[in-house]
Amino acid sequence: MQGKPKKVVIIGPESTGKSTLSHALAQHYKEPWVEEFARGYIESLNREYQYADLLEIAQGQMKMEDAKAQEAKDLLFCDTDLHVIQVWSEHKYRKTASWVLEEIKKRAYDLYLLTDIDIPWEADPQREHPEPDMRQFFYDWYERLLSGTGVPVAKISGNLQQRLAKSIAAIEENFLKVR
Repeated sequence: MQGKPKKVVIIGPESTGKSTLSHALAQHYKEPWVEEFARGYIESLNREYQYADLLEIAQGQMKMEDAKAQEAKDLLFCDTDLHVIQVWSEHKYRKTASWVLEEIKKRAYDLYLLTDIDIPWEADPQREHPEPDMRQFFYDWYERLLSGTGVPVAKISGNLQQRLAKSIAAIEENFLKVR
């Protein structure tokens, strides 16, 4: 491939293996991945995160993404995008910063890998909604949001090996056949 790297976003509800899958794909393709900025940001707070923090997280995530895009040859794996900020902001605060909404319109991605809730919940101090109905609620929300982007969406389920295989197949099918 030549030109700008293709951006693959791994997205889905909490505790659906996004970071693990992002890392595995980056290793498989020997390409960079953009880690989730929110994790480190929230860990550094000595308080609960607030609405204003979501804009800081969004801007930090985009800075990391832009920096990693400079390192990518053919592919860049993004462990989240601004749709996640939008969903959390709307769910928790019933509003989203205009900067986030404008950036969503400007940013271009090439493939979304939507991770299913079919793996067990793993407790983590930063995770908020372990209930099965809430996991489904967020999965459905992401699915609706992504369906309006015009970008291909592959639903990824199963254990890690199955998720990796399905993700690789979706990547190959969408834009790496000629590689």
